[in-house]
Amino acid sequence: MPQEDWETLQRIVSTLVNKNDEIHNFIDMLNHTISNVQVNSSNAISELDEEFDGLYSVLHEMKGSMANTIQQEEARKIQALQDQLSQCSRALESSEELLELAVQSLDIKNPVELLEATRQIKDSVTVASAFRLSLKPKVSDSMTHMMVDFALEKRMLQAVKFLPVPKAPEIDVAACLVSDNCITISWRMPEEDSRIDHFVLEYRKTNFDGLPRLKGEQRWELVDYIKATQYTLSGLKFDTKYMNLRVQACNKAVAGEYSDPVTLETKAFVFSLDSTSSHLNLKVEDTYVEWDPTGGKGQEKIKGKENKNRSNTASPKRSTNSPRALARGSRDRFAGESYTVLGDTAVESGQHYWEVRAQKDCKSYSVGVTYRNPGKFDQLGKTNSSWCIHINNWLQTTFSAKHNNKAKTLDIPVPDRIGIYCDFDRGQLSFYNASSKALLHTFRTKFTQPLLPGFMIWCGGLTVTTGLQVPSAVKTLQKSENGLGGSTSSLNNVA
Repeated sequence: MPQEDWETLQRIVSTLVNKNDEIHNFIDMLNHTISNVQVNSSNAISELDEEFDGLYSVLHEMKGSMANTIQQEEARKIQALQDQLSQCSRALESSEELLELAVQSLDIKNPVELLEATRQIKDSVTVASAFRLSLKPKVSDSMTHMMVDFALEKRMLQAVKFLPVPKAPEIDVAACLVSDNCITISWRMPEEDSRIDHFVLEYRKTNFDGLPRLKGEQRWELVDYIKATQYTLSGLKFDTKYMNLRVQACNKAVAGEYSDPVTLETKAFVFSLDSTSSHLNLKVEDTYVEWDPTGGKGQEKIKGKENKNRSNTASPKRSTNSPRALARGSRDRFAGESYTVLGDTAVESGQHYWEVRAQKDCKSYSVGVTYRNPGKFDQLGKTNSSWCIHINNWLQTTFSAKHNNKAKTLDIPVPDRIGIYCDFDRGQLSFYNASSKALLHTFRTKFTQPLLPGFMIWCGGLTVTTGLQVPSAVKTLQKSENGLGGSTSSLNNVA
């Protein structure tokens, strides 16, 4: 089979698979919308019943008419959605047939037959209904425009109508900003509406780009009673790739339809502490590590027995494809006086940032980075493959930068929180006061292997915060050639 034809078919197959996935998701959305139309219609009628029960003597003749209007709107919406659902089903059936034909054609050995099959499939794909199909519901599941409020005076009841519903806001994607683990979202109304009382913002984390999905997603988080047309979500942990956001306008009585949702990218460095290779005197829980002087007692015999048994037992297979599996490798536990725990995700390129907070009574700790496979007795900063800053609060406080068993005293106060910034490609490791963003120290070198976040702790505990973007203040400081506000290491070397 000619390579060009094979690649063309592969692209067609990939396109069809993606399109089918989009249609499946859209069908789920349509079915969900139909269900919501029915539920919301039922809720609207129930609300209507409650209002009419209180004023039934006056509203008896109006009730049937208004209920009928709701049912007609329900029928209209369901019919529109069912028609669209039928179109999607037919398009999906056709697309699946094309996909099956394309996959079968991959096995054609005759070049002439393959070329003809490719042409026919390509022509069919060009005119396939799946690619002309709108993946947006023709109607929404909202029935709020069928709500009423009977709090008016009785003499006005004969003129009562459905409440005016605010139109859906329009999110201004160009004005939205993702920075410093905050998301600022801006929106506007399609037309002026003086009756709007407030807005509601909903957001949720996701790993999927594009339209929000119904299955396997987190629930929506809600921010209510927003008076302005802009809002900033702050203090977020970016532990997924994207964030879905949507807004609705509310007047004193009802909420309008949601805006079209937007999906914003939320990149950040996320890792946990690797308890599988940490020192036995350390108690490790996800992003917290604590010194435990009793952790290693009574385990040496067990460990020896396990090692003996392991020599006669085949090791279970493990996946080495994920970054975390590659980061862990097959390291031994740290031992001796190397009270160390490493992160489970390696830094191999780009710019990354994380923070560390020590307990107030912490006697001694180090934070930094190391190459992927340190020796089990290696201590941070005492080898040519690790860089750190070290704080010793035993008797008196000392603060120093360490690399290759050389130390440089840092004559500055020790901050409550330390920010670690790593620019792998430029060979730069900087430490900051995480509160003020003042530079504490910078190492400059050339990293030749992937790096792992490293932590040493003795008598106390450390809390690690990940899922952070590089702060804007740090980015600004990085533009300064000389690293204003802190020191640059004289311990640098090419490792």
